Amino acid sequence: MKALRFLTAGSVDDGKSTLIGRLLFDGQAILADQLDTLERRAAGRPIDLSLLTDGLEAEREQGITIDVAYRYFATENRKFIIGDAPGHEQYTRNMVTAASSADAAVVLVDATKLDWKNPSMELLQQTRRHSLLVNLLRVPSIVFAVNKLDAVDDSTLAFKNIGAALTAFAKAAKIPVKAIVPISALIGHNVVDAKPGWCGYEGASLLQLLEHLPATPAERTEAFAFPVQWVEKFSSSSDTSQGRRVFWGRVATGGVQPGQTITVLPSGQSAVVAQMLDHTREPRSILAGHSAGIVLDREVDVSRGDWLLATDTFEPTRELSVTIAWMDDEPLVAGRVYWALHGHRWVKAKVKRIVHKLDVNTLAEEDASELPPNAIGHIELSLQAPLATLPYKRSRVLGSLVLVDTASNKTSGAALIL
Repeated sequence: MKALRFLTAGSVDDGKSTLIGRLLFDGQAILADQLDTLERRAAGRPIDLSLLTDGLEAEREQGITIDVAYRYFATENRKFIIGDAPGHEQYTRNMVTAASSADAAVVLVDATKLDWKNPSMELLQQTRRHSLLVNLLRVPSIVFAVNKLDAVDDSTLAFKNIGAALTAFAKAAKIPVKAIVPISALIGHNVVDAKPGWCGYEGASLLQLLEHLPATPAERTEAFAFPVQWVEKFSSSSDTSQGRRVFWGRVATGGVQPGQTITVLPSGQSAVVAQMLDHTREPRSILAGHSAGIVLDREVDVSRGDWLLATDTFEPTRELSVTIAWMDDEPLVAGRVYWALHGHRWVKAKVKRIVHKLDVNTLAEEDASELPPNAIGHIELSLQAPLATLPYKRSRVLGSLVLVDTASNKTSGAALIL
Protein backbone atom coordinates (compact mmCIF):
# COMPACT_ATOMS: atom_id res chain seq x y z
CA MET A 1 0.00 0.00 0.00
CA LYS A 2 1.28 3.47 -0.91
CA ALA A 3 2.62 5.64 1.92
CA LEU A 4 0.10 8.12 3.33
CA ARG A 5 1.05 11.79 3.63
CA PHE A 6 -1.08 13.44 6.29
CA LEU A 7 -0.94 16.62 8.33
CA THR A 8 -2.25 17.63 11.71
CA ALA A 9 -4.17 20.91 11.75
CA GLY A 10 -6.32 22.91 14.13
CA SER A 11 -6.04 25.73 16.61
CA VAL A 12 -2.98 26.52 18.73
CA ASP A 13 -2.38 24.22 21.73
CA ASP A 14 -4.91 21.64 20.55
CA GLY A 15 -2.22 18.97 20.97
CA LYS A 16 -1.01 18.42 17.41
CA SER A 17 2.68 17.95 18.28
CA THR A 18 1.79 15.75 21.25
CA LEU A 19 -0.42 13.59 19.02
CA ILE A 20 2.41 12.99 16.56
CA GLY A 21 4.78 12.30 19.45
CA ARG A 22 2.28 9.75 20.76
CA LEU A 23 2.04 8.06 17.35
CA LEU A 24 5.83 7.83 17.18
CA PHE A 25 6.19 6.74 20.81
CA ASP A 26 3.47 4.08 20.85
CA GLY A 27 4.42 3.01 17.33
CA GLN A 28 8.00 2.42 18.55
CA ALA A 29 9.38 4.79 15.93
CA ILE A 30 11.68 6.71 18.29
CA LEU A 31 15.41 6.07 18.26
CA ALA A 32 17.00 5.03 21.56
CA ASP A 33 19.15 8.17 21.80
CA GLN A 34 16.09 10.39 21.20
CA LEU A 35 14.23 8.61 23.99
CA ASP A 36 17.21 8.95 26.35
CA THR A 37 17.38 12.69 25.66
CA LEU A 38 13.66 13.13 26.33
CA GLU A 39 13.89 11.14 29.57
CA ARG A 40 16.85 13.19 30.81
CA ARG A 41 15.05 16.42 29.99
CA ALA A 42 11.90 15.21 31.76
CA ALA A 43 13.93 14.58 34.96
CA GLY A 44 11.45 12.09 36.38
CA ARG A 45 8.35 13.88 35.09
CA PRO A 46 6.20 12.54 32.20
CA ILE A 47 7.96 12.82 28.84
CA ASP A 48 6.93 15.85 26.75
CA LEU A 49 6.11 14.09 23.47
CA SER A 50 5.67 17.40 21.60
CA LEU A 51 9.46 17.85 21.64
CA LEU A 52 9.74 15.07 19.06
CA THR A 53 8.40 17.47 16.40
CA ASP A 54 9.07 20.98 17.73
CA GLY A 55 12.70 21.02 16.66
CA LEU A 56 13.40 24.74 16.24
CA GLU A 57 14.95 26.53 19.20
CA ALA A 58 12.26 29.23 19.01
CA GLU A 59 9.58 26.54 19.13
CA ARG A 60 11.02 25.00 22.29
CA GLU A 61 11.43 28.40 23.94
CA GLN A 62 7.87 29.52 23.19
CA GLY A 63 6.17 26.15 23.41
CA ILE A 64 4.53 26.55 20.00
CA THR A 65 4.92 25.11 16.50
CA ILE A 66 6.17 27.66 13.95
CA ASP A 67 7.22 25.71 10.87
CA VAL A 68 5.96 22.43 9.45
CA ALA A 69 7.92 19.50 10.87
CA TYR A 70 7.89 16.26 8.89
CA ARG A 71 8.29 12.88 10.56
CA TYR A 72 8.32 9.38 9.13
CA PHE A 73 7.18 6.13 10.67
CA ALA A 74 5.69 2.80 9.64
CA THR A 75 3.41 0.09 11.00
CA GLU A 76 3.14 -3.47 9.81
CA ASN A 77 0.44 -2.31 7.39
CA ARG A 78 1.65 1.04 6.05
CA LYS A 79 4.27 3.79 5.88
CA PHE A 80 3.42 7.37 6.89
CA ILE A 81 4.79 10.86 6.26
CA ILE A 82 3.42 13.26 8.89
CA GLY A 83 3.35 17.04 8.65
CA ASP A 84 2.95 18.82 11.99
CA ALA A 85 1.40 22.16 10.98
CA PRO A 86 1.38 25.25 13.22
CA GLY A 87 -1.90 26.42 14.72
CA HIS A 88 -1.14 30.14 15.13
CA GLU A 89 -2.88 32.44 12.64
CA GLN A 90 0.35 34.16 11.60
CA TYR A 91 1.81 30.81 10.49
CA THR A 92 -1.20 29.77 8.41
CA ARG A 93 0.95 29.97 5.27
CA ASN A 94 3.04 27.07 6.61
CA MET A 95 -0.08 24.97 7.15
CA VAL A 96 -1.21 25.66 3.58
CA THR A 97 2.18 24.46 2.30
CA ALA A 98 1.77 21.12 4.09
CA ALA A 99 -1.86 20.70 3.01
CA SER A 100 -1.11 21.26 -0.68
CA SER A 101 0.55 17.84 -0.98
CA ALA A 102 -1.30 15.90 1.73
CA ASP A 103 -3.45 12.80 1.24
CA ALA A 104 -5.28 13.33 4.53
CA ALA A 105 -5.72 15.88 7.31
CA VAL A 106 -6.34 15.24 10.99
CA VAL A 107 -8.01 18.37 12.38
CA LEU A 108 -7.65 18.41 16.16
CA VAL A 109 -10.28 19.93 18.42
CA ASP A 110 -9.45 20.69 22.06
CA ALA A 111 -12.48 19.73 24.15
CA THR A 112 -11.33 21.84 27.10
CA LYS A 113 -11.55 25.09 25.07
CA LEU A 114 -15.19 24.60 24.12
CA ASP A 115 -18.49 25.03 25.95
CA TRP A 116 -18.95 21.27 25.63
CA LYS A 117 -22.05 21.15 27.85
CA ASN A 118 -23.88 23.32 25.32
CA PRO A 119 -25.27 21.37 22.31
CA SER A 120 -25.22 24.63 20.31
CA MET A 121 -21.59 25.48 21.06
CA GLU A 122 -19.38 27.53 18.73
CA LEU A 123 -16.21 25.98 17.33
CA LEU A 124 -12.93 27.89 17.50
CA GLN A 125 -12.29 30.19 14.54
CA GLN A 126 -8.95 28.58 13.71
CA THR A 127 -10.57 25.12 13.72
CA ARG A 128 -13.03 26.41 11.14
CA ARG A 129 -10.33 28.16 9.10
CA HIS A 130 -8.05 25.13 8.95
CA SER A 131 -10.96 22.84 8.07
CA LEU A 132 -12.03 25.15 5.26
CA LEU A 133 -8.46 25.44 3.96
CA VAL A 134 -7.74 21.71 3.85
CA ASN A 135 -11.06 21.23 2.05
CA LEU A 136 -10.31 24.05 -0.41
CA LEU A 137 -6.88 22.54 -1.03
CA ARG A 138 -8.62 19.31 -1.99
CA VAL A 139 -7.14 17.13 0.72
CA PRO A 140 -9.03 13.90 -0.04
CA SER A 141 -9.61 12.62 3.50
CA ILE A 142 -10.45 14.78 6.53
CA VAL A 143 -10.70 13.34 10.04
CA PHE A 144 -11.73 15.30 13.14
CA ALA A 145 -9.95 14.15 16.31
CA VAL A 146 -11.54 15.48 19.52
CA ASN A 147 -8.61 15.70 21.94
CA LYS A 148 -8.17 16.11 25.72
CA LEU A 149 -11.44 14.35 26.54
CA ASP A 150 -9.66 12.84 29.55
CA ALA A 151 -9.58 16.36 31.06
CA VAL A 152 -13.36 17.02 31.10
CA ASP A 153 -15.89 15.96 33.70
CA ASP A 154 -18.19 14.03 31.33
CA SER A 155 -16.22 12.79 28.31
CA THR A 156 -19.23 11.01 26.78
CA LEU A 157 -21.41 14.14 26.80
CA ALA A 158 -18.51 16.28 25.61
CA PHE A 159 -17.79 14.02 22.65
CA LYS A 160 -21.48 13.81 21.76
CA ASN A 161 -21.97 17.59 21.71
CA ILE A 162 -18.65 18.42 20.05
CA GLY A 163 -19.25 15.72 17.44
CA ALA A 164 -22.67 17.19 16.67
CA ALA A 165 -21.17 20.68 16.29
CA LEU A 166 -18.47 19.36 13.94
CA THR A 167 -21.02 17.43 11.89
CA ALA A 168 -23.24 20.51 11.52
CA PHE A 169 -20.28 22.70 10.53
CA ALA A 170 -18.99 20.17 7.99
CA LYS A 171 -22.44 19.83 6.44
CA ALA A 172 -22.88 23.60 6.14
CA ALA A 173 -19.39 24.02 4.66
CA LYS A 174 -19.78 20.95 2.38
CA ILE A 175 -16.71 19.31 3.88
CA PRO A 176 -16.69 15.52 3.44
CA VAL A 177 -15.53 14.01 6.74
CA LYS A 178 -14.21 10.45 7.00
CA ALA A 179 -14.63 10.14 10.77
CA ILE A 180 -14.87 11.95 14.11
CA VAL A 181 -12.71 10.21 16.71
CA PRO A 182 -12.32 10.84 20.47
CA ILE A 183 -8.69 10.75 21.60
CA SER A 184 -6.31 11.65 24.39
CA ALA A 185 -2.91 12.34 22.86
CA LEU A 186 -1.39 12.80 26.34
CA ILE A 187 -2.53 9.46 27.74
CA GLY A 188 -2.80 7.58 24.45
CA HIS A 189 -6.50 6.67 24.44
CA ASN A 190 -7.73 5.76 20.95
CA VAL A 191 -4.56 7.00 19.23
CA VAL A 192 -2.76 3.77 18.36
CA ASP A 193 -4.91 1.18 20.13
CA ALA A 194 -8.71 1.40 20.19
CA LYS A 195 -10.41 1.86 23.54
CA PRO A 196 -13.92 0.42 22.95
CA GLY A 197 -16.73 2.23 24.73
CA TRP A 198 -14.67 5.24 25.80
CA CYS A 199 -16.74 8.40 25.27
CA GLY A 200 -19.47 6.15 23.87
CA TYR A 201 -17.34 5.48 20.78
CA GLU A 202 -17.02 1.97 19.38
CA GLY A 203 -15.06 2.63 16.20
CA ALA A 204 -11.45 2.24 15.13
CA SER A 205 -8.53 4.11 16.67
CA LEU A 206 -7.03 7.07 14.83
CA LEU A 207 -4.06 5.05 13.57
CA GLN A 208 -6.31 2.21 12.43
CA LEU A 209 -8.33 4.73 10.40
CA LEU A 210 -5.19 6.24 8.87
CA GLU A 211 -3.94 2.81 7.83
CA HIS A 212 -6.95 2.41 5.55
CA LEU A 213 -7.31 5.90 4.07
CA PRO A 214 -6.63 6.15 0.32
CA ALA A 215 -3.57 7.92 -1.04
CA THR A 216 -4.16 10.70 -3.57
CA PRO A 217 -4.28 9.17 -7.06
CA ALA A 218 -2.05 10.65 -9.74
CA GLU A 219 -3.89 12.82 -12.28
CA ARG A 220 -3.50 10.42 -15.18
CA THR A 221 -6.85 10.93 -16.89
CA GLU A 222 -6.10 14.53 -17.87
CA ALA A 223 -4.13 15.54 -20.95
CA PHE A 224 -0.34 15.48 -20.78
CA ALA A 225 1.29 18.45 -19.05
CA PHE A 226 4.93 18.67 -17.97
CA PRO A 227 6.58 21.64 -16.19
CA VAL A 228 10.27 21.84 -17.11
CA GLN A 229 12.37 22.13 -13.95
CA TRP A 230 15.86 21.62 -15.32
CA VAL A 231 17.44 21.58 -18.78
CA GLU A 232 20.39 19.23 -19.16
CA LYS A 233 22.69 20.34 -21.92
CA PHE A 234 23.97 17.95 -24.53
CA SER A 235 24.66 14.79 -22.61
CA SER A 236 27.72 12.64 -23.12
CA SER A 237 25.45 9.62 -22.76
CA SER A 238 24.50 9.38 -26.41
CA ASP A 239 22.78 6.02 -25.95
CA THR A 240 20.03 7.69 -23.90
CA SER A 241 19.73 11.29 -25.08
CA GLN A 242 20.98 10.81 -28.64
CA GLY A 243 23.13 13.93 -28.20
CA ARG A 244 20.11 16.17 -27.60
CA ARG A 245 19.12 18.18 -24.54
CA VAL A 246 17.09 16.42 -21.85
CA PHE A 247 14.23 18.26 -20.14
CA TRP A 248 13.74 17.08 -16.57
CA GLY A 249 10.75 17.52 -14.29
CA ARG A 250 7.76 15.73 -12.80
CA VAL A 251 4.83 14.81 -15.04
CA ALA A 252 1.88 16.87 -13.74
CA THR A 253 -0.98 15.22 -15.60
CA GLY A 254 -1.52 12.41 -18.07
CA GLY A 255 1.31 10.68 -19.87
CA VAL A 256 3.16 10.77 -23.17
CA GLN A 257 4.66 8.21 -25.54
CA PRO A 258 7.56 8.45 -28.00
CA GLY A 259 6.20 9.65 -31.32
CA GLN A 260 3.60 11.93 -29.74
CA THR A 261 3.56 15.60 -30.75
CA ILE A 262 3.79 18.17 -27.96
CA THR A 263 3.57 21.97 -27.83
CA VAL A 264 5.92 24.23 -25.86
CA LEU A 265 4.39 27.02 -23.76
CA PRO A 266 5.00 29.96 -24.11
CA SER A 267 6.78 29.76 -27.49
CA GLY A 268 4.05 27.71 -29.19
CA GLN A 269 6.60 25.58 -31.06
CA SER A 270 5.85 21.92 -31.67
CA ALA A 271 8.09 18.86 -31.59
CA VAL A 272 7.83 15.11 -31.33
CA VAL A 273 8.83 13.16 -28.23
CA ALA A 274 11.79 10.99 -29.16
CA GLN A 275 12.34 9.37 -25.77
CA MET A 276 11.18 9.31 -22.15
CA LEU A 277 13.77 8.57 -19.45
CA ASP A 278 13.19 7.59 -15.84
CA HIS A 279 15.33 8.75 -12.91
CA THR A 280 17.94 6.10 -13.71
CA ARG A 281 18.07 7.25 -17.36
CA GLU A 282 16.37 4.08 -18.54
CA PRO A 283 13.96 4.58 -21.47
CA ARG A 284 10.37 3.86 -20.39
CA SER A 285 6.90 5.35 -20.29
CA ILE A 286 6.37 7.80 -17.42
CA LEU A 287 2.94 8.78 -16.09
CA ALA A 288 1.70 11.60 -13.87
CA GLY A 289 3.26 11.79 -10.42
CA HIS A 290 6.69 10.55 -11.50
CA SER A 291 9.86 12.36 -12.48
CA ALA A 292 11.05 12.04 -16.05
CA GLY A 293 13.48 13.27 -18.64
CA ILE A 294 12.10 14.09 -22.09
CA VAL A 295 14.14 14.10 -25.28
CA LEU A 296 12.60 15.77 -28.35
CA ASP A 297 13.23 14.89 -31.98
CA ARG A 298 14.68 18.33 -32.73
CA GLU A 299 16.14 21.30 -30.92
CA VAL A 300 13.51 23.86 -29.93
CA ASP A 301 13.65 26.78 -27.51
CA VAL A 302 12.80 25.29 -24.10
CA SER A 303 13.91 26.75 -20.74
CA ARG A 304 13.23 26.15 -17.07
CA GLY A 305 9.67 27.26 -16.34
CA ASP A 306 8.30 26.32 -19.76
CA TRP A 307 5.56 23.71 -20.10
CA LEU A 308 5.43 20.78 -22.52
CA LEU A 309 1.77 20.13 -23.31
CA ALA A 310 -0.37 17.75 -25.32
CA THR A 311 -1.05 19.51 -28.63
CA ASP A 312 -4.48 21.09 -29.24
CA THR A 313 -5.70 20.32 -25.73
CA PHE A 314 -5.09 23.38 -23.53
CA GLU A 315 -6.27 26.94 -24.16
CA PRO A 316 -3.79 29.26 -22.40
CA THR A 317 -5.48 32.27 -20.81
CA ARG A 318 -4.55 35.61 -19.22
CA GLU A 319 -7.75 35.97 -17.17
CA LEU A 320 -8.34 33.83 -14.08
CA SER A 321 -11.02 33.61 -11.42
CA VAL A 322 -9.57 32.10 -8.26
CA THR A 323 -10.28 31.28 -4.63
CA ILE A 324 -7.42 32.68 -2.57
CA ALA A 325 -6.07 32.00 0.89
CA TRP A 326 -4.39 35.31 1.74
CA MET A 327 -1.30 34.90 3.91
CA ASP A 328 0.52 38.23 3.66
CA ASP A 329 0.74 40.62 6.60
CA GLU A 330 -0.49 43.38 4.28
CA PRO A 331 -4.11 43.19 3.06
CA LEU A 332 -4.90 42.28 -0.53
CA VAL A 333 -6.37 45.17 -2.52
CA ALA A 334 -7.43 45.52 -6.13
CA GLY A 335 -4.80 46.96 -8.45
CA ARG A 336 -1.78 45.38 -6.75
CA VAL A 337 0.66 43.39 -8.90
CA TYR A 338 2.34 40.20 -7.72
CA TRP A 339 4.53 37.49 -9.13
CA ALA A 340 2.50 34.34 -9.84
CA LEU A 341 4.26 30.96 -9.79
CA HIS A 342 2.60 28.22 -11.86
CA GLY A 343 4.64 25.03 -11.92
CA HIS A 344 8.11 26.54 -12.35
CA ARG A 345 6.94 29.46 -14.50
CA TRP A 346 6.83 33.04 -13.17
CA VAL A 347 4.47 35.66 -14.61
CA LYS A 348 3.21 39.01 -13.34
CA ALA A 349 -0.39 38.95 -12.05
CA LYS A 350 -2.59 41.99 -11.35
CA VAL A 351 -5.53 41.82 -8.96
CA LYS A 352 -8.44 43.05 -11.09
CA ARG A 353 -11.26 42.70 -8.57
CA ILE A 354 -12.11 41.29 -5.17
CA VAL A 355 -15.38 39.46 -5.69
CA HIS A 356 -16.10 38.52 -2.09
CA LYS A 357 -14.64 37.47 1.26
CA LEU A 358 -15.69 34.31 3.10
CA ASP A 359 -16.79 34.72 6.72
CA VAL A 360 -15.24 31.66 8.38
CA ASN A 361 -17.79 31.80 11.20
CA THR A 362 -21.04 32.07 9.22
CA LEU A 363 -19.67 30.77 5.86
CA ALA A 364 -21.39 33.72 4.20
CA GLU A 365 -19.86 35.38 1.14
CA GLU A 366 -19.47 39.09 1.92
CA ASP A 367 -18.64 42.07 -0.27
CA ALA A 368 -15.15 43.34 0.48
CA SER A 369 -12.76 46.02 -0.74
CA GLU A 370 -9.74 44.17 0.65
CA LEU A 371 -8.76 40.81 2.11
CA PRO A 372 -7.02 40.97 5.52
CA PRO A 373 -4.29 38.50 6.57
CA ASN A 374 -5.50 34.86 6.80
CA ALA A 375 -8.74 35.66 4.94
CA ILE A 376 -10.26 33.41 2.30
CA GLY A 377 -11.90 35.03 -0.70
CA HIS A 378 -12.70 35.03 -4.40
CA ILE A 379 -10.75 37.35 -6.70
CA GLU A 380 -10.06 37.91 -10.39
CA LEU A 381 -6.51 38.04 -11.77
CA SER A 382 -5.12 39.43 -15.02
CA LEU A 383 -1.84 37.82 -16.12
CA GLN A 384 1.00 39.42 -18.06
CA ALA A 385 1.45 36.21 -20.09
CA PRO A 386 -0.95 33.32 -20.76
CA LEU A 387 -0.88 30.12 -18.70
CA ALA A 388 -2.29 26.67 -19.45
CA THR A 389 -4.51 25.88 -16.49
CA LEU A 390 -7.25 23.56 -15.30
CA PRO A 391 -9.77 24.04 -12.49
CA TYR A 392 -8.23 23.07 -9.16
CA LYS A 393 -10.93 20.46 -8.60
CA ARG A 394 -9.48 18.61 -11.62
CA SER A 395 -5.76 19.20 -11.10
CA ARG A 396 -3.80 20.27 -8.03
CA VAL A 397 -0.78 21.24 -10.14
CA LEU A 398 -2.36 23.00 -13.12
CA GLY A 399 -5.09 24.51 -10.96
CA SER A 400 -2.93 26.28 -8.40
CA LEU A 401 -0.82 29.44 -8.25
CA VAL A 402 1.38 30.97 -5.58
CA LEU A 403 1.36 34.77 -5.38
CA VAL A 404 4.64 36.37 -4.26
CA ASP A 405 5.26 39.98 -3.29
CA THR A 406 7.40 41.63 -5.98
CA ALA A 407 9.35 43.75 -3.47
CA SER A 408 9.87 41.48 -0.46
CA ASN A 409 9.64 38.09 -2.25
CA LYS A 410 7.37 36.89 0.57
CA THR A 411 4.74 34.27 -0.23
CA SER A 412 1.52 36.28 -0.15
CA GLY A 413 -1.27 33.93 -1.18
CA ALA A 414 -2.28 30.52 -2.44
CA ALA A 415 -4.69 30.76 -5.39
CA LEU A 416 -6.96 27.93 -6.50
CA ILE A 417 -8.39 28.28 -10.00
CA LEU A 418 -12.18 28.02 -10.23
